[in-house]
Amino acid sequence: MTRARDRAPVPVPLLVPAVLAVAFLVLPLVGLLIRTPWSSLGPALTAPGVGLALRLSLVTASLATLVSVVLGVPLAWVLARSTARGRSLLRALVTVPLVLPPVVGGVALFLVLGRRGIVGQWLFEAFGITIPFTTAAVVIAEAFVAMPFLVISVEGALRAADARFEDVAATLGADRWTTFRRVTLPLVAPGVAAGAVLCWARALGEFGATITFAGNFPGTTQTMPLAVYLALQSDPEAAIALSLVLLAVSVGTLLLLRGRWLGRAAP
Repeated sequence: MTRARDRAPVPVPLLVPAVLAVAFLVLPLVGLLIRTPWSSLGPALTAPGVGLALRLSLVTASLATLVSVVLGVPLAWVLARSTARGRSLLRALVTVPLVLPPVVGGVALFLVLGRRGIVGQWLFEAFGITIPFTTAAVVIAEAFVAMPFLVISVEGALRAADARFEDVAATLGADRWTTFRRVTLPLVAPGVAAGAVLCWARALGEFGATITFAGNFPGTTQTMPLAVYLALQSDPEAAIALSLVLLAVSVGTLLLLRGRWLGRAAP
């Protein structure tokens, strides 16, 4: 039975700013839909550069998500279950990319992995490997800014999971790796899936770190956000059409999360 307080009217001092907040967040999206050149949408989306940018965005975002899952899930376990000192500092460092300006992140990556960087110089001198301004640089930049979303999501799932199942597995003789693989990971699978989808969506929309560390070369490093930025300077209608694609992907991601992993709101 629905409680009476759940049906109570919203106080006016809360309703007015709430309506303003909705208008502030939704009106720009409505404006994008209204100003979309629907008659020329097909030609704009079938232009040669658009297909290359979209394909590159999908591939690099997927690879960045894969890297984030492989590295981020163990990191989330360390943050949630390890008793080592310094976890608070480590958690703070992990979440820095969430608040760091993406351009600064790109500069930081360049200083580490550039040809004269801390690690990049060694890679170039020892193996002749140059990372900046390559497709690999796009993947690295996207993983750098997107991985914290997955780590936070998985850490929250690990903290919410019932640790008694892991204790039972330990009493039955399972080692920690077996327990993690056969018990813990299935328990937190929805959190991993939700974090991976958020990570993928963030990687798909990455701009600042990508253009700083990887550049804007069509077919190699020019992703959809970079294509939107370039089109905005010469063909605003094409930029609107490309923005509509990214908006559709973002809305689809949110619907996927809400319907399958985040649960539905109670009626």
